[in-house]
Amino acid sequence: MEIGDYIVHIVDDEEPVRKSLAFLLTVAGFTVRLHDSATAFAATAPSIKNGCLVTDLRMPDMSGVELLQKLRNLPTRIPSIVITGHGDVPMAVEAMKAGALDFIEKPFEDEVLIDAIKRAAEELSKDNAEQDVSAIRARLGLLSDREREVLSGVVAGLPNKTIAYDLDISPRTVEVHRANVMAKMEARSLPELVRMALAAHFDLK
Repeated sequence: MEIGDYIVHIVDDEEPVRKSLAFLLTVAGFTVRLHDSATAFAATAPSIKNGCLVTDLRMPDMSGVELLQKLRNLPTRIPSIVITGHGDVPMAVEAMKAGALDFIEKPFEDEVLIDAIKRAAEELSKDNAEQDVSAIRARLGLLSDREREVLSGVVAGLPNKTIAYDLDISPRTVEVHRANVMAKMEARSLPELVRMALAAHFDLK
């Protein structure tokens, strides 16, 4: 699908943020629609076709997670990307469990968001998705028991110090295991690692 035919719906309660994202994505060639609240978007969501959602997590009327949970009841799927502030990773993981395709931590490079939206527009077919999950599970099989424990903590949004305390090891050792997990899983970022874990139904603790 050409990106010009794919409408990106931006949901954020802060007008400067909406306008900034709209300018960025319009210049990149996307068709954009703005919504000043999750409630406003939810009202129009049933009629949306060929579109994806970019939403903030923390909003006064309805959180991004609550919005995604509402969208799950729609007959048509709207690929969703959530934008999160530092410290919101556990909430972002919940959003992915609710159906988000990706989450992006602030501040982010323009290309990170653009690439995420392009992935939403070019979702894998069912067969490709199944192959992808098989590859992820094969990589999970390469992890040691300790690395799996560290992975569980990382994708749950726990800081290294907390993981170290829970496992009775040093923070430095956690960093080493975390780097090994990223390498073995071939993950380029935390959001990508979380996507893999959720896709493979990894046991998050």
